Amino acid sequence: MTDFRIFPKLRDGMPWGLEAITILNKILQGKLNNVQEVTLTAGVATTTINDPIITTASFVGLMPMTANAAAALETTYFGVPTKGQIIINHANSAQTDRTFRYAVQG
Repeated sequence: MTDFRIFPKLRDGMPWGLEAITILNKILQGKLNNVQEVTLTAGVATTTINDPIITTASFVGLMPMTANAAAALETTYFGVPTKGQIIINHANSAQTDRTFRYAVQG
C-alpha cells in the first residue's frame, strides 16, 4: 500500500490559528487526505483493505491504475464496510498488477 497521506497533522507547540489555516487551505484545494492504493490479491477472490479511516458509513471509490485493473472493474464489488476495513470481492485471477487508487469518504 502506498501512503499518499502527507497532509499536515496538528502539532504541539504550533499556534492553532496557523495550523487551522494550513489545513483549511489544503481542504479547499481538494487535499482531503483520504487516498491510498490497493492491489487486488492474485489467486483469490477477495482482497481486504485495512484502513483506520474506514467506518460503517464510509463510501469507498476505486480508480484503476493499470489496464488489468480497469478490466477487473466489471467483476469487482465491495462488501459492507466495518470499522477499519472493507472487503473487495473480485474475480480470481493470477494477474498481479490489478492496482487501484481508492478514496474513502464518510
